[in-house]
Amino acid sequence: MLANLLIGLREGLEAALIIGILAAYLIKIDRRDALPKMWLGVGIAALISTIVGIMLGTGVAQLEGPPEEILAGTLSFLAVALVTWMVFWMAKTARNLKGHLESDIDKSLAGNGWGLMFVAFLAVGREGIETALFIWAAATATGERILPTVGAIVGLAVAALLGWLIFKGMVRLNLSKFFTWSGAFLIIVAAGVLSYGIHEWQEAGLLPGDASKAFNVSGVIPSDSWYGVILRGTIGFTPEMSWLQVIGWIGFAAIVLTLFLRQMKAKTPAK
Repeated sequence: MLANLLIGLREGLEAALIIGILAAYLIKIDRRDALPKMWLGVGIAALISTIVGIMLGTGVAQLEGPPEEILAGTLSFLAVALVTWMVFWMAKTARNLKGHLESDIDKSLAGNGWGLMFVAFLAVGREGIETALFIWAAATATGERILPTVGAIVGLAVAALLGWLIFKGMVRLNLSKFFTWSGAFLIIVAAGVLSYGIHEWQEAGLLPGDASKAFNVSGVIPSDSWYGVILRGTIGFTPEMSWLQVIGWIGFAAIVLTLFLRQMKAKTPAK
C-alpha cells in the first residue's frame, strides 16, 4: 500500500503541476475561454488511464499458466522501463517544463484552440498511463489487490489537493527535494517489480535458474506476516528468491540509483 500511495502521490502531483501550469498561463494571457478545452483534454486522458488500469486488472487475471506468467513478466519489465525513463525525464526537464508547456500553448492557440485539448491530453495522458501500468505491476508483485489500489487512490487524492493548494499559492513545496527522494524510492520499488518479472518469466520457462534459490528465509520472515507484506510491497523482497532475481534486483538498484543521484547532484547549484 505504501509504495502505491507514493506512486500515486508522485505521479499525481506531476500531472497536477502540469495542469496548474497550463491553467495559470491561460489565465495570465487572458484566454480563460480556452480553459474548457484544456479540461476536456485532461478528462479524456484521465478516462483512458482509468480504462487502461481496469483492463490490466481484469484482463491479466483471466489468464492462467504460462500465458499469464509471460504477460505479467512482460508488463512488469515495461513498467520498470517506463518508470525509469519517467524518473530521469522529470529530473532532466523539470526546470524547463514550464517554458515547454507555455510554448506548446502558444502554438495551439494560434488556430482554433482545439490543439490545446491535445496538449493537455498528451501531457496528462502520458502520466496517467504510466501510473496505471506501474501501480498494476507494483500491486501484482505484492500479491495484493485491495490495499494497493486504496493506497494509489489516496496518493492521487492527496496529489490533487496539493496541486490545487500550490496553484492557489497556499502551499510552498520544495519540489526538487520531493522529486529527488520520491524518485530514489521509486527506483527501489522498480527493482522489486523487475525481480517479480524475472520470477514470472522463470516460472514460464523463458529464463533459467528458477530451481536455484539464493535463500529461503520463510521461517524467519513469513510471507503473510505484516512485516513480510511491508517488505514485499515496498522493496519487492520475498522470503524465497532465485539467484537471478537477487542479481537483477541488486544490479538494477545499484546502477540506476547511482546514475539518478549523480544526475540530481549535477543539477544542484554550487553554494
